[in-house]
Amino acid sequence: MAVHMPLLAEASNSLALALVASSEAPLLLLDGAFDLIAASASFCRAFDIEPARAAGRPFFDLGAGEWDVPQLRALLAATANGNAEADAYEMDLKRGPRRTRRIKVSARKLDYADVEHVRLIVTVSDITDARLAEKLKDDLVREKAILLQELQHRVANSLQIIASILLQSARRAPDATRPYLFDAHNRLISVAAIQQHLAAARLGEVQLRPYFTDLCGSIAASMIRDPTKLSLEATIDGSVTSADISVSLGLIATELVINALKHAFPGRREGNIVVGYRSDADHWALSVRDDGVGMPRDEASRRPGLGTSIVEALAKQLDAQIVIEDAKPGVLVTITHRAEGGATLTAAAAASSDGVSGLRPLPTAV
Repeated sequence: MAVHMPLLAEASNSLALALVASSEAPLLLLDGAFDLIAASASFCRAFDIEPARAAGRPFFDLGAGEWDVPQLRALLAATANGNAEADAYEMDLKRGPRRTRRIKVSARKLDYADVEHVRLIVTVSDITDARLAEKLKDDLVREKAILLQELQHRVANSLQIIASILLQSARRAPDATRPYLFDAHNRLISVAAIQQHLAAARLGEVQLRPYFTDLCGSIAASMIRDPTKLSLEATIDGSVTSADISVSLGLIATELVINALKHAFPGRREGNIVVGYRSDADHWALSVRDDGVGMPRDEASRRPGLGTSIVEALAKQLDAQIVIEDAKPGVLVTITHRAEGGATLTAAAAASSDGVSGLRPLPTAV
């Protein structure tokens, strides 16, 4: 609480009058009966008050009586009695046919020795333009959000239409072309799933558990014909990351899952694919593990394709390392990122000097 030094009545009046006279802000000096002792020139200009006719009049009679508002009366009365202080009270000043103004009122009681003569300093700020600017800004933000939502819906619909066209074309295409069209369809479906989830993210951050769960559900629905024999699941911790990073993580996971679905379970073999993610203070790890036939033995089958190039490029973009291990059964591919100076999660990275050379062939470009 501020400490007020008592002032003599005469000195207090002189000081208050000097303050009001020199103020560039709209300022009033009132007595205990709320009669106007003095008003700054800026107050008179701002609210169309004639200075010569204002002095000595009741404050609530100024203008056409627009200042006589019950809430304002109560606030000034409480301030004069020392029970409260009016601090940044906002109200609409309705002035008949003239434009309604939004104002902010603050009042302080002067503390001096003559307790019988109450003096109030009242400041009145016209904040109409500021509030209109805030409303305009809020309206623009809402309009932008609506337009962005509409754009996202259009993008999602377009992706679905293109995916349907690709699927129909694949079914009618020659045998040599059909696998490439199916690959393009599957990639587009997963991109659509990523876009749909990111569109729901509002604060620029993405919760990875629902993100990967939805992504795996979308891939499974479009690529797994018999879910009783082949399953795809996600085991994700409670990590949160930016939208940009989540897109790269989602695309990497999609390529690795497609790779496993194409090569790990030949002849309608039963199995399971697990997408995992975990992080701590200085590293994160994205993994895709299957329990299929394992890594290919012949060099011809190890020729890198488009999927390999995509994974390599995305991992490089994330400053991450690709680790491939024989899961016995199946294959475990881990994308690891650790802060500068940290050690890798496993020794397998050191054993693979050429990055993804052990990765099974991924789909090649059309």
